[in-house]
Amino acid sequence: MSADERSAGLARELVAMAEADEALRAELAATGELFDGYAPGMEALHRRHAQRLTDILDDHGWPSPADVGEQACEAAWLVLQHAIGDPPLQRRGAMLLADAVARGEASAARWAMLEDRIAVFEGRPQRYGTQLDWDEHGQLSPHTVEDPSGLDQRRAEVGLEPVQAALHRLRERAAAEGQRAPADRIRSRQEQREWARRAGWRD
Repeated sequence: MSADERSAGLARELVAMAEADEALRAELAATGELFDGYAPGMEALHRRHAQRLTDILDDHGWPSPADVGEQACEAAWLVLQHAIGDPPLQRRGAMLLADAVARGEASAARWAMLEDRIAVFEGRPQRYGTQLDWDEHGQLSPHTVEDPSGLDQRRAEVGLEPVQAALHRLRERAAAEGQRAPADRIRSRQEQREWARRAGWRD
């Protein structure tokens, strides 16, 4: 098999993984299961994809647009962003993605979203305000943010829209999907912290 054929095969596989993720998300959103903790079916899919992405990174490194195309690179990011049960993979992927951003081969905005996700799971303030949860008013709002006064400037530097514009869009999407704040927000936050410890994000 030629290098071009291998790259084409890898591109198809990455896109298929992302499409399977999005299809299952839509299915679980329709039933409401997606919004009641970490749905077991979604967790299982994410774990399978995380293992396969680990193998891909071992064999190929972070996929570049020149090798697999933009769509497959976006798919690889989606798989990585959803590999929340595999802290070593997400941390490794963040470093590889940062290198790809420096080479002009990846989106700084996608890297920022991954960095924020890792920070939240580790219990640290996020820098770009991309990770949301339900606030005391029943609205989706960012988790704790480092230096809130500089948030929109940092977002602009990585190509993200202002936080209020993003919140308006994401809240509309949540309402359209039927998402609602948990009945017990404090308990929900505690369950999230306990899950993060079990997954290996925190001591």
